[in-house]
Amino acid sequence: MIPLITKLKQRLKQQLPGKKAQKRMMPKADWLQDRFAIDIKKGANEAAVLVLLYKKKEEIYFPLIQRHTYDGVHSGQISFPGGKVEPADASVEATALRETEEEIGVPTTSVNVMGRLTDLFIIVSNFNVRPVMGYLDAPPKFKLDAHEVANVLEISINQLLNTDLVKEKRIEVKQGIFLTAPYFDFDDHHVWGATAMMLAELKEVLKSM
Repeated sequence: MIPLITKLKQRLKQQLPGKKAQKRMMPKADWLQDRFAIDIKKGANEAAVLVLLYKKKEEIYFPLIQRHTYDGVHSGQISFPGGKVEPADASVEATALRETEEEIGVPTTSVNVMGRLTDLFIIVSNFNVRPVMGYLDAPPKFKLDAHEVANVLEISINQLLNTDLVKEKRIEVKQGIFLTAPYFDFDDHHVWGATAMMLAELKEVLKSM
């Protein structure tokens, strides 16, 4: 097993940095509700995403997916593969693996589950998202769901740890409604919002090893 994967698997069993790390990449606006308030999560839908690590060209990578442009809250956004927990799913991990196979073609049987990061509530879609960590023994061969996924971005751990790639911008989320959002600039792709917040925790976990 890759040394970093071994260390990370052990680190995930310990106390996680949680919302303190997540808040570093949280969008800011006076009108935003507190996503960490307990009451706001009542009745939230459950979802899971997969943070999938693999070695390629002597570096560790993970995939992010870019959604198609459509009339919805996540149009064109960049995120981890994942989706809603279905009644037939045996566990949160099963959801993350199933959705990843459906969206980018990575077989569930090829993924070694390592643990989880901290849950994150997404206000606009009313989902409580559970990030599952996994790794592959070999680089994946992606097969995209043409309906759900426009593109796959392969991001290296070195990029995630590069402080120069953390930036900030003003975003118009609706006509005349703005927020200020920190983001990761990965090869000119701007990763912000919930995905950036989960990546912020992963970054802190890696730095603490």
